[in-house]
Formats: sequence, C-alpha cells, structure tokens
Amino acid sequence: MSDDFASASMVEHLLRGGAGFGALIGSIALIPAVGPISLFLLPVGLVALRGCPLCWTIGLMQTLSRGKLQRSCDDGRCRLTVGGHDTPQAAP
Repeated sequence: MSDDFASASMVEHLLRGGAGFGALIGSIALIPAVGPISLFLLPVGLVALRGCPLCWTIGLMQTLSRGKLQRSCDDGRCRLTVGGHDTPQAAP
C-alpha cells in the first residue's frame, strides 16, 4: 500500500479534514445566505480532502498505521513485523 493519501502528521491530516469538511458543509449551508456563489467552496473542500471524503478517510487510516507495520522480504520470504518488534508474522 502506498502513502498516496497519508499526511506527514496526524495534526496536519485532521486540520485538512476540518477545512475540507467545513468547506463542503459551508458550500451547501450558505446557499440561503449568499446564493449559488457559496458553491465556490466545493472545489476548496475537495482539494483539502484530496478528492473526496473517502480519500480523506483512507489517508487517515494510512496516517494512523504509518510505521506500525513493516514488511521486509529476503531470499524469497516476506516477513511482517509490528512496530519494531522482532517477532515476525507471515506476510501475504
């Protein structure tokens, strides 16, 4: 799995999520107040979420799991280690 949607830190990812979801909600909620011009917030929200709410959620899971599981392959055998533990587990 690549880190395409992961952020450098959890704080950064949560800030991006707040901005993205805030912009998406604001774009709809502000229609009665400012009219269709509020829909200009939609692209801002999508950029902050890197495409869609599901993409942001996938990035959240990647950011959470970063560094906890490590896969290494030597001589045709792959091992999965958990967060610096030396006890390998079978890798798919």
